[in-house]
Amino acid sequence: MTVVSVRHTIDHGAEVIRAEAAALTMLAGRLDADFSHAVDLLISARGRIILAGMGKSGHIARKIAATLSATGSAAYYLHPGEASHGDLGMMRSGDVLLVLSNSGETPEVVAVLTHAQRLAVPVIAMTAGANSMLARNASITLALPACGEACPEGVAPTTSTTMMLALGDALAVTAMRKRGTSRNELAHWHPGGRIGWGFQALDALIRRTEPLPLVRAETCARDVVLEMTSCGKGVAGVVDGAGDLIGVITDGDLRRSFDRMLLAVAGELMTRDPVTITKDATVDDAIARMQENKITVLFVMEKAGSRRPWGLLHIHDLRLGA
Repeated sequence: MTVVSVRHTIDHGAEVIRAEAAALTMLAGRLDADFSHAVDLLISARGRIILAGMGKSGHIARKIAATLSATGSAAYYLHPGEASHGDLGMMRSGDVLLVLSNSGETPEVVAVLTHAQRLAVPVIAMTAGANSMLARNASITLALPACGEACPEGVAPTTSTTMMLALGDALAVTAMRKRGTSRNELAHWHPGGRIGWGFQALDALIRRTEPLPLVRAETCARDVVLEMTSCGKGVAGVVDGAGDLIGVITDGDLRRSFDRMLLAVAGELMTRDPVTITKDATVDDAIARMQENKITVLFVMEKAGSRRPWGLLHIHDLRLGA
């Protein structure tokens, strides 16, 4: 492949991204009171939110349903093609129906709309067809701007589905904010993967069977090194007579004080008022604190205000699957 060919390929890819980005900017500028009403309708639903769409719109509807559920709005996808064969029984009075169709004329959604009207289920339409069959049968219409598809023939759903996806995210996140969904609720809904790991409390990670590397201020440098080596985390905490943490000594502190190693004691080598964290903080909290303070080890306290070490965390302990 020639350099010119590579350049043309890159330019074509960038052209698609720029076209879709421009469409998203246009979409954001056209949000109006109907968007706000749609969010209120989602929040006030006594039942669940039903997403429906065919083809590529159906794939986007599935993703929006997942995002709504993950942010506090219970939702599921209803396939319009299966709906007429018994799946309409999923819909109940009190639900809200969100139908995606770029043209607004998708014939398979007619049965879904008819059943929604029978149950007095309000319908939110997401479509570029402002005067379409779907829009005429909807309680609220979220109109997509008339932007051509990014494919060279203007046929394959690309720009339209990108706008639908972004508009679905906007509905879900705005509803989440307006509802006041808490961090704890998100943790309950995301117990697996990276999200679940980040929400995990630190006390679940700390091995309490391992002794903490602690020394007194008068401990000689040689014994500090031995204590640090025994724990394998490259740190020793310095405690006072009451057992409260007054400083920490890291490998870096030892290197910087190498010329005083034969005579120095822990109190002379330590960094005072070390950064700590409580055991009820999350993995994400600990990572953020380490990054903010440019450190790799944190002493963990049992509760806020306490200075007595309860545990110890190294950045490696916070890796998913560690």
